[in-house]
Formats: sequence, C-alpha cells, structure tokens
Amino acid sequence: MPNYAYIILIPLLPLAAFVVLGLFGRKYLRGISGVIGTGAVLISVVLSLWVAYGYFFSVGKVDGVYQPVIAWKAVWLSFSPGLSIDMSIILDPISVMMIVVVSFVSFMVHLFSLGYMKGEERFGTYYAFLGLFTFSMLGLVLSGNIFEIYIFWELVGCSSFLLIGYYFDRPTAVAAAKKAFIVTRFADLGFLIGILILSLHAETLDFRTLIQRFTEPSPQLAGITSASFLGISLLSWGLTLVFIGGAGKSALFPLHIWLPDAMEGPTPVSALIHAATMVVAGVYLVARLYPVYALSDPAVLQVILFVGAISALLAAVIACTQTDIKRVLAYSTMSQIGYMMFALGTFHSGEEGALGYTAGMFHLFTHAFFKALLFLCAGVIIHKVHSNEMRDMGGLRRSMPLTHGCFLIACLAIAGIPPFSGFFSKEEILLAAYRANKFVYVIGLLTSCLTAFYMFRLYFSVFWWREGGVSAGDHGEGPASMKIPLVVLAAGALLAGFVPFSRLVTFDGAAMDTPGVGVFAIAPVMLAILGILLAGYLYRKESDRPRKAAGVFGVLYKLAYHKFYIDEIYSFVTKKIIFNLIGRPAAWIDRNIVDGLMNSLAGVTARISAGIKGFQSGRVQDYVLYFFAGIAVLAVLFIYIYT
Repeated sequence: MPNYAYIILIPLLPLAAFVVLGLFGRKYLRGISGVIGTGAVLISVVLSLWVAYGYFFSVGKVDGVYQPVIAWKAVWLSFSPGLSIDMSIILDPISVMMIVVVSFVSFMVHLFSLGYMKGEERFGTYYAFLGLFTFSMLGLVLSGNIFEIYIFWELVGCSSFLLIGYYFDRPTAVAAAKKAFIVTRFADLGFLIGILILSLHAETLDFRTLIQRFTEPSPQLAGITSASFLGISLLSWGLTLVFIGGAGKSALFPLHIWLPDAMEGPTPVSALIHAATMVVAGVYLVARLYPVYALSDPAVLQVILFVGAISALLAAVIACTQTDIKRVLAYSTMSQIGYMMFALGTFHSGEEGALGYTAGMFHLFTHAFFKALLFLCAGVIIHKVHSNEMRDMGGLRRSMPLTHGCFLIACLAIAGIPPFSGFFSKEEILLAAYRANKFVYVIGLLTSCLTAFYMFRLYFSVFWWREGGVSAGDHGEGPASMKIPLVVLAAGALLAGFVPFSRLVTFDGAAMDTPGVGVFAIAPVMLAILGILLAGYLYRKESDRPRKAAGVFGVLYKLAYHKFYIDEIYSFVTKKIIFNLIGRPAAWIDRNIVDGLMNSLAGVTARISAGIKGFQSGRVQDYVLYFFAGIAVLAVLFIYIYT
C-alpha cells in the first residue's frame, strides 16, 4: 500500500492560505491574495485527483471490494485504554469522491472570484475566509471519527458565518449570518447529544469500529438496543439526533429558514455553500453512518425519508413564486438536498435495497456541477444588471451568449432532461423511491415537474421575457477568470452523468451495476418537459399570463409567496412564547434572586469591612494595644481552662 502521508496537505494548504492572508492579506498581499488563495486550492485539487485515481484504480479495491484506508492518524486526547479522540484521515469511496468535489468546486469559486470580487476593499480577507471554509469542509469529509467530524462541522458553521456576513456594513447581511449561525447551533446540539449516546455505548469514536460494533451486535451493546426512552431505543434516539444535526446543516424542513437569508453573502459564496459543501454535509453525515441506519429501527429511516420528501416538495412550491434570482436557487438547493436525503431513506431489505444510497450520493455528485454553475451564472447576471430581481432582467440572451448557454445547460441538468447529468442521478432516486414507498415516489414525480417549471420560469424571465433587455454596459460577461469556470462547470453538468458512479461508490464497497431506468424514465421526463413548456408559455414573452395564473391558485400562491409564513411562525414562537414564558421569568429570577443574593452578600461584606477597617489605622500605638489585649484574652482563657 502506498504512503498517503501527503494527503494531509489537501486540507492544510487552504488552511495555510487562510493564516497567511488573514495576517498579511489586507495590508501587504492585497494585490496577490486572490492568486495565493486560488493557487493553494488548485494544488489541493491536483492532490485530490491523484488520491482518487490511486484509490479507485489501484489500492482501494481488495478482492473486488473497496476497503477503507486510514491514511493518517494521531492520538489527540486519550481518556482510557479503550476510548480516545484521534485526528485521522479516512479514505473510502464517499470521502474520496467528496474531496474531489469540494476542492474542485472551491477552486472554481476561487477562480471566479478573481474577477467578481476585484476592487473589494477586503479582498484579502474574503480569500482568507474562503480558505478557512475550504479547509473546514475538506477536514469534515476526511474525518476518521465522529467527534473529529463534529469539530470540523462547527468550523464550517463558523466560516459560513464569516462569509454570509462578509458585508458587515449591511444590517441584512449581519442578520442573515446570525440567523444561519443560531439555527444550525440548535440542530448541532442534537448532533452532539447523538454523538454522546452512540459513543458511550459503542465505547469508541472511530467510524469503522463504531459501525462494526453496531452492525455486528455483541452482548455489551445489548443495552443500547434494548434500553428505551419514551418507548424508543437509545440507538434510534442517537441516530435521530445525529440526523437532526444533518438536517440543520442541510437546511431541511423545518430547519431551513436560514438558507434563503444566507444569499446576503457574495454570490460566489452562495455557490460554494450550496453546490457541494455546507448544505450537503448533512447528506454526507447520514451516508457516513449508513450501515448503522440501515440495520437500525426502520422508523428512523422513515423519518429521513419523509423529512426529505417534504423538504423537496415544499421548497419546489416556494421556488415557483419567488422573484429574487438567488432565492429561487436557494430553494432549489433545499429541494435537491431533500431528494438526496429521501433517497437515503429508501433502504429496504433485498438485493437492491441500498439503491437509494448510491442514487443519493450520485445526485450529490452531479448536483455539485449544475448548482455551482447556476449560482456563478447568477453572479455574472447580477454583476451586469446590479440587481437580484427578475423584474429587472429579461432579454439577456443576446448580450450574454456564454452565460445564456451555460445557464440553459444547468437548467436542463437540474430538470432531469437526458443526456444531462441530473437525468441519470434523479431517475435512480425516483426508481429507489418507487420500490420503497409509492407515496414518496409520487411526491418525487411532482417535485421533478415543479423543478423543471420554476427553473425555466427563471430562465425565460432572465434571458427572454422582453426583447432588447439590459445593455451590455461596462462589464459584458466579465473577465476570463469568470468565464472559464462557467465553461468547465457546464461541461461537468453535461457529462458527469456518464461517470460509472455505481461501480465506484456503493453501500457495501463492492462494485455493482445500478439497474437501468429504461422505460421507467418516460414519466419523469415527460413531466419535466411539461413543466418546461408551461414555463415557456407563461414567461417566454412579456404578458399578463403569470398574473392570471397566480390568480387561479389564489390563497395557495399567496402562502407560497410568503414561504407559508414559516419565518413568521418562528418569530411568533420565539418572541411571544419563548421570550414571554421563558425569557421574562428567567430575567426576573436573574435580577431579583441571583443578582439580589449576590448584592446582599456584597452588602454584608461591605458592612463588615466598614466595621473592622478601623483596626488598620496605621498607628503603632493601636497595634501595641491590640497586641497586649490579645495576650490578656489568651491568658484569661488559659487560666480558665486549666484551673
């Protein structure tokens, strides 16, 4: 087996860029900070591809099965002979796939930002934050134990807070950063408790050992499978709490409210967060522990299945009504993450029971290309028209031919039109859903149709709608650093579906052939085409058809436009219930009991001090008097005791 020690450079290079640019980027290296940050990530991309090639085509497969490899390990904290927290790097099919995706998308964002963020006062700081985010995500996907992944999980949250709130002089950006940070912290509390439950009973934090002990039951694990709380086993509680952490990071219902607001950050940041990094971390977490989920109480997978399905449909409905280009794409991300998650929830016993696992990870892979492309195209459009609103756009296809072509490719990919990449992964998800749960399959079909509609609603509104459109202005389509990522990602959105993914990333590590979709694909593709045609009818030319269509849906359209008032419900619960029923009583107790007790102790201490401070007069005569008085008292005591 080759020496993989150099793999540690993959996350450490972006970290080094963060340290250097954070210390010197703004003052000394401002002119070349983008080159430094981009160069560091480019080397990580090259190393990731080299590792992937070596793992998949050389040393990873043993007797036809891809085996996990611990490429690097160091003991950090040791609690007992059997329990320690190690910093380790694990290589297996999903971690190898993820380091390629994360580093590649991050490099595209770094390169695009050279032109998009040029002239920003905090240019060096921006690239420092990008480096920290990239380091955190790479560390997360390479983590060899569950507590190590939690450390990087929180670093991702910290760095996303910095990037979302990059424009700290804008109150909306500051509010969005705080909202994302706070909401995900609540979910992460569940993740931490889940870690404690699982590791306490498995007596390990190492992923390989933990999975082995839970999938090969032994007498010492009888407690977690038999003991219950509220009628649910501790294992089910632990896995559900871990999933809650993933649902918060992946913005699944009902913890999705931070995701649209996160669009306040620079558009390249949105591409980085949405394409293959932060929001897919929850999917990766469930996939990492999937053998345990698959053999646990089926109710846990049912929770994952229906949360994913509800998130996919809810976000798709909301996206049909939004007018901010980045918010449409944000809800699109939530919907696609829901697809991935309900794919993971479709496990059932049988030869093809884990089809959903492969399909979900395949969609994560293809989604990275077309979603990054959509956001970067949106960045070029916003850079040109200086607005996020679709009403300020229209007719841009002639003045922005490259962006128009790339955006169209991405829309076809996410709509699931063959032969674009999204077709292959989405059809496998629908096939897995069909075999596991017909109701969820219907939700998936409906969501697929809505996806095609809202994406082509966006496409026609931006590039058609009215003739002429916005003039090219001074920006055109930006410099080469903004155009090259579009072309590269467009090629990925077109060709990524032809990667033999099912032979590389599978549930048990053994290469297998995913059953072809064949005739099964007819219904999803026809529904997607129907959605495209409907969007073209309503939005290809400027008319009052969209207004009339909205009127047909009446209250439903209003509810969807206002995002079903979920933010308002959270605000009401937070301010009226939590604040009044918990916050106010807690504040009264703090002021009147805690502070009162402390103030009383301080008052007594002050009075005693005032009473005795006269003893420290500074006069020698007084001290002599106190000395002889003390001697006299002691003499009287001795005489009284011994006589």
